[in-house]
Amino acid sequence: MNTPNQRRAQRKRAPVNAIVTDVITNLPIGHLGNLSSTGMMLICAQAPRSEAIYQVSLTLPGTGRMLAQSQPIEIGIQEQWHEPAASSGQIWAGYRIVAVSDADAARIGSWLAQD
Repeated sequence: MNTPNQRRAQRKRAPVNAIVTDVITNLPIGHLGNLSSTGMMLICAQAPRSEAIYQVSLTLPGTGRMLAQSQPIEIGIQEQWHEPAASSGQIWAGYRIVAVSDADAARIGSWLAQD
């Protein structure tokens, strides 16, 4: 059952082309559109399976000192919705974060706090 808007956390757009990779297949599944402490939107070439769970890796775009410290984070995500994007051949897909280490959650929080 979907409510009109389930977003609770502030989302931040990815300023560069951050690729999100499926850890199991080692293949990219999409580009990060935006990220919050509880979820993300990806821009994908193909639709994900409904409610599928993925273990993914991504490197958050950094600036200044954080750019040198950037390293991949791994999180578990579950597909919540997907729909065709305005650009032909692209799919927008929303995911909920279902598993993240404390260290990676802190790194996401730091990235979200950057201007």
